[in-house]
Amino acid sequence: MARNVSLLALLLATSVPAFAQGQEVEAISVWGRRANDLGRATSASEGRIAYADFAVRPLLRPGELIEAVPGLAATQHSGAGKANQYFLRGFNLDHGTDLAASLDGVPLNLPSHGHGQGYLDLNLLTPEFVHDIGFKKGPYSAENGDFATAGAVAFETADHLHGDGLQAWAGENDYYRAVGSKALTDNLLVAADLSSARGAWTRPEDLRKINLLGRALAGGWSITALAYDAKWNATDQIPRRAVESGALDRLDTVDATDGGNTARYMLSARRRDLLRGLDAVAYVQRYTLDLYSNFTYFLDDPVNGDQFEQVDRRWIYGGSLVKRWSLGDGWSARTGASARVDDIGKVGLYRTTARARRATVRQDALTEWSTALWGEASRRLGKVDATFGLRADAMGADVDAGDPRNAGTVSDLQLSPKLALAWRVSKTFELYADAGRGFHSNDARGAVITVDPVTGDPAERAPLLSPTDGAELGLRWKRGDLTVTAAAWALRVDSELVYVGDAGFTEASGATRRRGVELLADWRPTPRLSLTGSYATTHARFTGDPPEGDRIPNAVGSVLSAGANWTPIKGSTLSLTYRRLGGAPLVEDNSVRSRPTSLVNALFVQDLGRASLMVEVLNLTDSKRDDIAYLYASRLPGEPTEGVEDTHFHPVEPRAVRAGIKINF
Repeated sequence: MARNVSLLALLLATSVPAFAQGQEVEAISVWGRRANDLGRATSASEGRIAYADFAVRPLLRPGELIEAVPGLAATQHSGAGKANQYFLRGFNLDHGTDLAASLDGVPLNLPSHGHGQGYLDLNLLTPEFVHDIGFKKGPYSAENGDFATAGAVAFETADHLHGDGLQAWAGENDYYRAVGSKALTDNLLVAADLSSARGAWTRPEDLRKINLLGRALAGGWSITALAYDAKWNATDQIPRRAVESGALDRLDTVDATDGGNTARYMLSARRRDLLRGLDAVAYVQRYTLDLYSNFTYFLDDPVNGDQFEQVDRRWIYGGSLVKRWSLGDGWSARTGASARVDDIGKVGLYRTTARARRATVRQDALTEWSTALWGEASRRLGKVDATFGLRADAMGADVDAGDPRNAGTVSDLQLSPKLALAWRVSKTFELYADAGRGFHSNDARGAVITVDPVTGDPAERAPLLSPTDGAELGLRWKRGDLTVTAAAWALRVDSELVYVGDAGFTEASGATRRRGVELLADWRPTPRLSLTGSYATTHARFTGDPPEGDRIPNAVGSVLSAGANWTPIKGSTLSLTYRRLGGAPLVEDNSVRSRPTSLVNALFVQDLGRASLMVEVLNLTDSKRDDIAYLYASRLPGEPTEGVEDTHFHPVEPRAVRAGIKINF
């Protein structure tokens, strides 16, 4: 940990240039509520959530901040230091394959990752440092590229955060957290988020996490240094048969040595000039992960067990430039360009026992690059605002595999047309029609693979880029303090092969079609009460009538969420959130399904002047439901050598109470 703090100090030192003499224009941050998207949005399923709308949102984990996006759910099947599972529009996004995310314009998804394609770890977020959240669902916006098929989420932090202050939290299961920020000058601030927790599990999770942030403003540029480091023990999903027989408690684990450690360091520079319509970002990142998992226990190796280690070591370099133009004759345009290089020094899969390596399944190094050019032109045609977009993405990789038969180079090009129509029927009512092509990249190792690294059998290659076509019809209506939006959408994903990081080979997946409806209501009946509710339902199927069945495993059929913020008296705020994740098929013939899970969280804040008292109750009803479930074969000691096919689940954490105090300097 000391090494990581030293590295942050070096980043801060290099990121704070001498301020040029002369007057700097100070940025002004306004902590408003949800933006009014009428007359601004190009689809019903896009929006922006301001700080005031999630400042008092109760959260078990940082990644759950993304649930402020309507219809999006985040769960966990392992330790708190691992990336969440995300569910949106009938996708089990695993850890981010079809959900793009960025922080201050810096992309967070990781291609050709050791654990899974597009791996998206949001644990580096400190919710108190986030200023607003922008989101766009579907592949209709030219500015969003790789992984943005189901949606894209942009987290923004503020140049001045939310004022100097210090928070201290304590809670059940030895939960401790300290969060603070301090402006050293008008143009320089530092912030920290430190936490530790034993966890509710039988085997202590012993999470240790540190997030550090430094920001300097100079010459119109915002220079940011961020450091994140975490280590933990993991209680992975467990077989239901063992719990029902009494062999395991629902909070037990099979392999007590699962867990991991990870780190991410980011240095970025951003310049936003609203008058000239310019947004420029440059960044460098360092990322590491060591992850130990055992999902099948003693199925493959009855003696040593089935634990495996996944390793990722990389540097990431890149940048983007966006410019807004006024073309005359009623036309306006936005153009953009981006480039990125992932220099992956090591990405590996190893057989382990109690975190000790026994064998190498595969160990590779690769360099992956991507570039993009895009443009959007907009004009009012009568009562309709039309936006025409086109995006061109080029991507390639050079894979240096441990087995020379799986080495090689690959490249591909993707053209993605977009169209968005917004009809302003009245000052309070707007209709939308959107269509477009998007894509996600596949793991570059799967695009050049020749042989299965375990069996030596021939392996089929995956396409480097997998396209998706989508369309959407929607509406937005606002009357007084009530806003209602609705969208009906459809997505088609081409047949593809995907690289399975847990096994080191490619796996076939047929073409899919998804369609659904989303509803969102935002109502503020009084200045002291705000209510939100959203409902998303999805019909997801494989196409072509496959003999094993057409259901897509883990494609959740519905997500219902609601929230209420109430200020009964001045200085007191009560926030409640409710989320119901619907059931999903666990196998293609729908013979086994997961059970719906509902969770209620609460947060009470009492303003005491320069200080605030906070009490948070997570899983208020003490639900015993599953956070997530899977169906596959595993083997416990004494069971048949072929294993037992069973539902494996990760339970929601029991009710927990946390209390904190915030002091404003």
